[in-house]
Amino acid sequence: MPNEGRRIVPIVPAASAAEGDCAGAEPFALLVLGDSMAPEFADGDVIVVEPEGLADDGAFVVAQADDGWTLRQLVRADGAWQLRALNPAYPPSPIADLASVRGVVIQKSRPGRRSTVKRYIE
Repeated sequence: MPNEGRRIVPIVPAASAAEGDCAGAEPFALLVLGDSMAPEFADGDVIVVEPEGLADDGAFVVAQADDGWTLRQLVRADGAWQLRALNPAYPPSPIADLASVRGVVIQKSRPGRRSTVKRYIE
């Protein structure tokens, strides 16, 4: 059998995943688009997100924003939470609480380059 021993991973459209076809507690991968998180995260990097990771001050997180999903650094400043881009051209976004945070980045890599894997948790 040609697929013997291989694990098949289904690709689920985003709309279906939001409706519950995908387990919410499983890590997932996303492609970084844009330069808002440069130099740490470049356009085209792949990040692995842990939905049940510890969202703490300084963590890189994926959060739901007014205009969709965003990758930012979670920062506690003056007793309030902010989502900050690493690129100073993008302003920080204050958030009332951590409810908009959907997961913590645990790893990044550049497609096609194994030596560029970086882990953010022990």
